Amino acid sequence: MASSPGRAVFFLVLALVLLGDLRCCSCSQVYVVYMGKGLQGNSDRQQDIMRLHHQMLTAVHDGSLEKAQTSHVYTYSSSFQGFAAKLNKEQARRLAEMPGVVSVFPNTKRRLHTTHSWDFMGLSTNAECEIPGFSTKNQENVIVGFIDTGIWPESPSFSDHGMPPVPKRWRGQCQRGEANSPSNFTCNRKIIGGRYYLNGYQTEEGGSSKNVIKFISPRDSSGHGSHTASIAAGRFVRNMNYGGLGAGGGRGGAPMARIAAYKTCWDSGCYDVDILAAFDDAVRDGVDIISVSLGPDYPQGDYFRDAISIGSFHATSKGILVVSSAGNAGRQGSATNLAPWMLTVAAGTTDRSFVAYIRLENGTYIMGESLSTYHMKTSVRTIPASEVNAGYFTPYQSSFYLDSSLNRTKARGKILICRRIRGSSESRVSTSMVVKEAGAAGMILIDEMGDHVANHFAVPGTVVGKKMGDEIISYIKSTRHASTMILAAKTILGLRDGPRVAAFSSRGPSSLTPEILKPDVTAPGLNILAAWSPSKNNIHFNILSGTSMACPHVTGIAALVKSIYPSWSPSAIKSAIMTTATVLDKKRRTIATDPDGKAATPFDFGSGFMDPIKALNPGIIFDAQPEDYRSFLCATSHGDRSSHLITGDNCTGSHRSSSSATALNYPSITIPYLKKSYSVTRTVTNVGNPRSSYRCVVSAPRGINVTVTPEVLNFENYGVKKTFTVSFHVDVPPRGYVFGSLSWHGNGRDANLAMPLAVKAETSNKA
Repeated sequence: MASSPGRAVFFLVLALVLLGDLRCCSCSQVYVVYMGKGLQGNSDRQQDIMRLHHQMLTAVHDGSLEKAQTSHVYTYSSSFQGFAAKLNKEQARRLAEMPGVVSVFPNTKRRLHTTHSWDFMGLSTNAECEIPGFSTKNQENVIVGFIDTGIWPESPSFSDHGMPPVPKRWRGQCQRGEANSPSNFTCNRKIIGGRYYLNGYQTEEGGSSKNVIKFISPRDSSGHGSHTASIAAGRFVRNMNYGGLGAGGGRGGAPMARIAAYKTCWDSGCYDVDILAAFDDAVRDGVDIISVSLGPDYPQGDYFRDAISIGSFHATSKGILVVSSAGNAGRQGSATNLAPWMLTVAAGTTDRSFVAYIRLENGTYIMGESLSTYHMKTSVRTIPASEVNAGYFTPYQSSFYLDSSLNRTKARGKILICRRIRGSSESRVSTSMVVKEAGAAGMILIDEMGDHVANHFAVPGTVVGKKMGDEIISYIKSTRHASTMILAAKTILGLRDGPRVAAFSSRGPSSLTPEILKPDVTAPGLNILAAWSPSKNNIHFNILSGTSMACPHVTGIAALVKSIYPSWSPSAIKSAIMTTATVLDKKRRTIATDPDGKAATPFDFGSGFMDPIKALNPGIIFDAQPEDYRSFLCATSHGDRSSHLITGDNCTGSHRSSSSATALNYPSITIPYLKKSYSVTRTVTNVGNPRSSYRCVVSAPRGINVTVTPEVLNFENYGVKKTFTVSFHVDVPPRGYVFGSLSWHGNGRDANLAMPLAVKAETSNKA
């Protein structure tokens, strides 16, 4: 038995924990109260809707209207109904039980998922930006909304030179910012709208002295929003480069499309309540496409407890395609932004590298990757960082360049070798600051992750993989007073085969609905050069990596497709991009993954690597309407009450007929629980030659027999729909997921398209 003093300490700690729990019941934070489709308020009903929300809040604030109004943060009323308010747990619970409420969830912070790429994909980079065989003049009528960190309007990527007047249908605003702020944001014929959302951020973090807001306006102080917008829709810039790297002409995928910036992300992140307000405004403003290069941490929560899923559902219901990033966790099952009504993008590589060589004293050159343009003029002593540990830090800790872990006397004037901590690009830059502050001459970072992300360093520096790192360590151990020299970075094309799936790109399967394959498609996301905010480091272009950069590549092509086929639905545009993607690299081999070089699967790249030119002529498409997503909700975990509130419709009749999520007319098929046999139907619409024919070609997953009925689809006219059935039968039960494809090959000039198959057979536990 514990001693008496020990028991006293135990009960004291227990009492403090219980007291903390009791206090937490009265602690307040911002919550989203989501009410689904709701009343669909126009400007005349805004006050009525807000009055209803105040009444609901009054009921949980002991009848005090004043407290209710004070707690209110946002009202959402354009594309969906709901509100945000500061509540304690008990008040949130009571609101969740009220009629008309779908869900109540905390205001969670979302993270940003942070050019030659168009040439690499076959879309010529030139000032004319024309595509042979297609008229893209209608780009100027396509409006793309970016929910991000804002935009830098003076960037040459956002020039409105030669652009016609703003479309008359545009209903958005250009918020200049607060009067006393140095923001001074202005719009033009390219950037036709700009809004900023501060309420959620300020309510959660406004009292923190650490978070100083630089621009209280849509102006971008981070650079991320300018970068993503220019990838998707930036104008042609003749000499785009970063310190001489990647130099050449560059532009976005749809350079004549209009841009509307919705700034929801501040220095510490992006809050749900601000994101929802941006979605609500974007729908009302009249955007055609919304690009969202941010998302939740994995595992993602339920669709209707997630701001991006909610906002994108209602945007899609209004005919607006939402393109999102899959995340940068790099692990199996870590993909986010999983809703089937979104187009979710993984990150791939191109064939461009930014290389900084390390010269050993024995004349050997070892290739590293860097954005550092520092050029060392002489070799200097090189040692592992573990040999210069300071104070109470262990050699192991100093080998990761932890703050204050390096002994300045030992480190001064030397090149230090360290191991990489898994983390963001920013963490690499911060470690280089530790090296600089210690007085070291340079750094060599051994990256066992092998993600090939090039970074700028505060000192001459470069990143090498494990194999090259081991070679350097071996050289140092075998050489007395070993010295090396780090050369300045330079641009090299064709050094690595591409495309490959980037090591950091989040993978499937979906953790929410495994019947829906995620990610959907892959686009360039490694070392992408695009516009930047000069408020950071006084540079106008920067090179970044992440699914944040892959997402706007797809957004740009979606805008091109929309310009050519303005009447197409979001799912039609999505289908065109997915079914024309390629699973082969430039050498006609199956796309591989970084860092191991293994053959990628649909859980890595979705339908494959986007092909911009083929996406403009898909031949046939898999279309889905809002009612199809309602059926999907009815077939999944959302009951009658929730589905009615979300969509305004009940789970009856035709919606009930869809007994499984696999029934959604999706451009891929995933069967996560195949027992013996199972059949799936899909419907395609002819958008190619009026008289056309397509023959199916099946590459069956290992151990699974796949048959398609009918095997040939004959079309007599444009817009005709045809349904086919895909039947799966387990021949030899495989372990885990197995993959295949179903292709439809057109005759003559008709397009070829493909859809991935992913199957997991259930194994019996019986003897």
